[in-house]
Amino acid sequence: MARRAVLLLAGGIAVGGMLWAAQRSLNDYQLRLLNVAGINIILASSLNLTNGYLGVFSLGHAGFASVGAYVSALLTFPVERKAMMIPDLPSWLARTAWPFLPALVAGGLAAGLCAAVIGFPVLRLRGHYLAVATLGFMIIVQTTAASLVSITRGAQGINGIPPATTVWWTFGVAVLCVYLTWALDHSPFGRAMRALREDDHAAQACGVPFLRVRLAAFVLGAAFAGAGGALWGHLITVVTPSSFSFAFTFLVVLMVIVGGSGTVAGPVVGAVALTVVPEALRLLESGMTVGAHRMPPLFGASQLVLSVLLILLMIYRPSGLLGGRGLRGAPGLSPAPSPGRTAAAGPRPPGE
Repeated sequence: MARRAVLLLAGGIAVGGMLWAAQRSLNDYQLRLLNVAGINIILASSLNLTNGYLGVFSLGHAGFASVGAYVSALLTFPVERKAMMIPDLPSWLARTAWPFLPALVAGGLAAGLCAAVIGFPVLRLRGHYLAVATLGFMIIVQTTAASLVSITRGAQGINGIPPATTVWWTFGVAVLCVYLTWALDHSPFGRAMRALREDDHAAQACGVPFLRVRLAAFVLGAAFAGAGGALWGHLITVVTPSSFSFAFTFLVVLMVIVGGSGTVAGPVVGAVALTVVPEALRLLESGMTVGAHRMPPLFGASQLVLSVLLILLMIYRPSGLLGGRGLRGAPGLSPAPSPGRTAAAGPRPPGE
């Protein structure tokens, strides 16, 4: 315990020092990119709890982020602007203007509550049935946000959100998310998640509560996704129903896979890589000078190069950049199910 406390203190001081140096030396664009990387770390690490450790392929992460973004935006929006832009709000909400921290927590709790409501029936499903069900939740959130004009302003969205997100808020939540993932990885609950991932029937025979473990991990991941969505909304200062679409979910899933699913550090590496590399590749689209030669703009080159890199990565490193190993060397999620489970279990109906 003493060694763990010293390591945590040293890590906190190191992160704080790097953030202090970043704020003093980086320009606005670089700080914004750093914030986006931190938010992506939160989203990827929280999704890794279900998709990586639990082996549940969820596609509803964008829906939870959207819930958190809308809740925090409505709670922090100035009362005067609410009366002008959203005059049909309920009276208690129209008179409310919370500080950022309580609104951030409320956004995470609202997303976790949604996960608890849909998780109880949905998490009884398996495989692609569960993926389609969680994708349906994301579509429901999008449609609801577009339809509730009196609260969300419909397709126009909410603009002029207070720009409260800073690197301190972003990486404070990111460090907390990564630390909780690490703590769960070293706990009996983490072993229960991995047991259900490898063979849920054998795990249940050993006394692991199937639905309870799945639901707890699902709710925790959704709560951090809601906090990430709240940070994103207060960074971009605009939230619309299309802000968190299927492309958003696909990108977060890609971060988990590229970094290393089922590991602690893998989603962190994947989130940073898929935030920084596309921005660096945009230089190809605007043209660049190499020696005495001027390269013309290559529009679409960044997507093409990134796609080729992802294909090569999946061919030569199918378990991700970290090779399926976490911070302490624990094996991560294997790229394919074990032969014993495949042969013994066979196909299962969705409601089993």
